[in-house]
Amino acid sequence: MPASRNSEAAPPDAFEVALRLLALRAHSELELRRKLSRRRCPPDEIDRAIVRVRALGYLDDAAFARGLTAQRVHSRGPALIAAELAAKGVDREVVREAVATVGREQVVEAARRLATRATAARVDRRVVAGRLLRRGFPGDVVREAMGPDVEVELE
Repeated sequence: MPASRNSEAAPPDAFEVALRLLALRAHSELELRRKLSRRRCPPDEIDRAIVRVRALGYLDDAAFARGLTAQRVHSRGPALIAAELAAKGVDREVVREAVATVGREQVVEAARRLATRATAARVDRRVVAGRLLRRGFPGDVVREAMGPDVEVELE
């Protein structure tokens, strides 16, 4: 009687899986390692696949961090972006460099846009300020975006 397919199936080729995943979207090295591991790829094959995709230029944590920062800057503050990148295994210095590419005016404009949208929906200004803080915007940016009369402890 034949054994079940799952028990004897060969593990997937780590390099092929890595290419498929990277074709869908950019990943950090840690994200890619975790996904390959979940797909039961052998650790030594994962290491070889990582080396190959990096050598081909398909895996670059610095480029990943810059891209994610550029994407998130419209709805999140620098602190939340940095936390997300750190959770994805990006090195602290790489995170710092990526977040530093965002200008203060861009951060203020994003906070202002989010605040305007919420206040237009008649949400209490203190609630809006709290939301902005939770989204990673610094207190001084929240004050500038909402005006000096915001009545909430921002630090």
